[in-house]
Amino acid sequence: MKQAKMPAIAVAGLAARMPQAVLCGPRMDAGGSTEEMLKQVQQSLDKLTGETKQTAENALDEAKRAGAVSAETKAAADQLLSAQTALSKQLKSLTDQLEGVNQKQLDIAQQISDGLPGNGGAGVKSLGQAVIDSHEKIKAFNGGTLSVDVKNAITTADGSAGGLIVHEEERTPVRMPRRRLLVRQLLMSGRTSSDLVTYRKQVVRTNAAGMVAEGGTYQASEYGWEKATEQVKKIGHITHVSEEALADADQLMTEIDGELRYGLDLEEENQILAGDGTGENLTGLLTEAPAFVAAAGLPNATRIDRLRLGILQVTLEDYIPTLILLNPLDWAAIELLKVSGTDNRYVWGNPGTGNTPVLWGKDVVDSNSMTAGEWLVGDLALAATYYDRREAEVLFSTEHGTNFIEDMVTVKARKRVAMAVKRALAMVQGDFTFA
Repeated sequence: MKQAKMPAIAVAGLAARMPQAVLCGPRMDAGGSTEEMLKQVQQSLDKLTGETKQTAENALDEAKRAGAVSAETKAAADQLLSAQTALSKQLKSLTDQLEGVNQKQLDIAQQISDGLPGNGGAGVKSLGQAVIDSHEKIKAFNGGTLSVDVKNAITTADGSAGGLIVHEEERTPVRMPRRRLLVRQLLMSGRTSSDLVTYRKQVVRTNAAGMVAEGGTYQASEYGWEKATEQVKKIGHITHVSEEALADADQLMTEIDGELRYGLDLEEENQILAGDGTGENLTGLLTEAPAFVAAAGLPNATRIDRLRLGILQVTLEDYIPTLILLNPLDWAAIELLKVSGTDNRYVWGNPGTGNTPVLWGKDVVDSNSMTAGEWLVGDLALAATYYDRREAEVLFSTEHGTNFIEDMVTVKARKRVAMAVKRALAMVQGDFTFA
């Protein structure tokens, strides 16, 4: 706590009208001031302490000579000790009294100083300022008690209670949004222990089955298979972080691990859908799926019409489609379609009830991974298989580049996968562009 002296102008203003006791400390009705009494008691105590010491030395000499201390000497020593104890108590009482008065004076002066505008007080007056503002009261003062208002409230400001305020802190960071990654789970899953996935794919089927008369000749059917391979590809990325950051931010390693793994999964979903098969890219579903061709003579004017025709196209290839994959924007447009007329009833369902995303009896999967305006219909689990060679792993290393001399850490995330589109005709891809 800082201490402030009473401004000289305040003392001058008060001296003309106030009793002497207000400026110079409390009066003693008898015996003088507290400081004077304290000085006298201290002197008496010092003198008595010397006499007590001398008596003790005399008693020690007497005990050595006569073997015992006389009753007279004992009585004198007891009397001196009692007097010494009494004076010590009196000295302590006077000291406490004087310290209390001084502290009160300092507290008052401090409250006065803190209220000065130059000392950061907001609307708080010093005693000197209060005296100047209350000069009419001082002129009219003729003895007794003079009241001068000095305000010094405790607030949340710095220098008041602000330094004691402890703010709550949430340790879990607010992460950026992460997309729901739904496409991988729609495929058949597998594992491989090699760098190549090899499978056999039927490419020829000439069915010559027919009715045969007695003694007749059977016609020969033809079948053929070929070996197909898909190479294992690697998905990965890195980031750099300082050793100090990893050591000082206890959640940083976990956050980096989660972000890197999410980045792998996001790129994986993009590859599953739209990988073009060149270089290190996977061959995606939209790349292999046959393009939509509208059946002649059937309605094809709305999104709902077109998706039904897509289901038909897969069905005509002797596969049974199980789902429709499209962008949330296009699904919302379908849900918002209304029946023509004045009642504004929705075609698909009632917005006041929970509706399972189903259209034409097929599950609807809406994902931001699909481009708005595009769609995919089919049995994706039958159409493609996704293989894991090495699941996602996150590695930390200080041996990359100049990491060692710069106290940096390189964090790497990677996974190895392969994808085989085995039955492309089990799906069809198209868009919502209408002529």
